[in-house]
Amino acid sequence: MDIIMIRHGESEDNIQRIFSRDDTRLTEKGIEQIKKTKELINKFSYDKVYYSPLKRTVETLENLGLIGTEDIRIREINFGIFTGKTFEEISEIYPDETKSWLDDTQSYIIPEGESLLDVYNRVREFLDEVSQYKENILLVTHDCVIRLALSWIFDNPDYFFKFKVDNGSINIISIEDGFKCIKKIN
Repeated sequence: MDIIMIRHGESEDNIQRIFSRDDTRLTEKGIEQIKKTKELINKFSYDKVYYSPLKRTVETLENLGLIGTEDIRIREINFGIFTGKTFEEISEIYPDETKSWLDDTQSYIIPEGESLLDVYNRVREFLDEVSQYKENILLVTHDCVIRLALSWIFDNPDYFFKFKVDNGSINIISIEDGFKCIKKIN
């Protein structure tokens, strides 16, 4: 079975380089990226579609012309107090929290948000569940989720920073006889 993962198109918050808000929308460029992605996904076979409930993924799903099942487990990391701010802003406004986060990017729980490990655990739970299916599935989701899904291949979230996932990209994990592998990135 294949797990086909599409990252949402470029968002307004991507342009501003801020820790994304739930309601950020796709840019015109983001919509164009998804139009190109739409042409490419016609080459793939899938039986079920799942999507993150955030605005940019819902818009991506609509621009792909797909209907799916919303699943909170594949939503972007909750950046808590960092949401809507640039890295420079959080460093100035929340210097202690920023230092703690940088010192332990995996386990540090951002105040009013979550840790990368929290996200990995919910993504892993989702992937463990859907990997029991025999049919291919398609996900419309986020950078963090896709990078953690790719890390899931190794059963280790430490690989998170080894991956880069482009807006509008198609990334595929293949599972056969319990063996997981990365089939395609970007």
